[in-house]
Amino acid sequence: MDDQYSESISLPDILNIRNISEIYQSMTLKFRDSKMLILEVADDAEADLSFVQLVESARAEAKASGKTLRLSSPASGSVLKVLQRGGFVEAFTAEDAQFWLHQEVHS
Repeated sequence: MDDQYSESISLPDILNIRNISEIYQSMTLKFRDSKMLILEVADDAEADLSFVQLVESARAEAKASGKTLRLSSPASGSVLKVLQRGGFVEAFTAEDAQFWLHQEVHS
């Protein structure tokens, strides 16, 4: 398998507790045989805290496995609002800001 092998997944427009287990299963299947998974989140997707928690958990799992999880575009709309309301943005590390907002990491 090529180390650069990546998969992408277009997530549904609703990213909430009602379908989070389906999203988790889809992500797990796509990530199984690839080194990188790119999540495509629609700008108008409706998200809740369960989605942010799933992504944060998946990021940690990917890092521990030597894999990479990315967003195809910076968080916006409902996803960004959940990050702001949940206090995540204020607590972002440079790595978090790069992941969620695609902000450059400066050393």
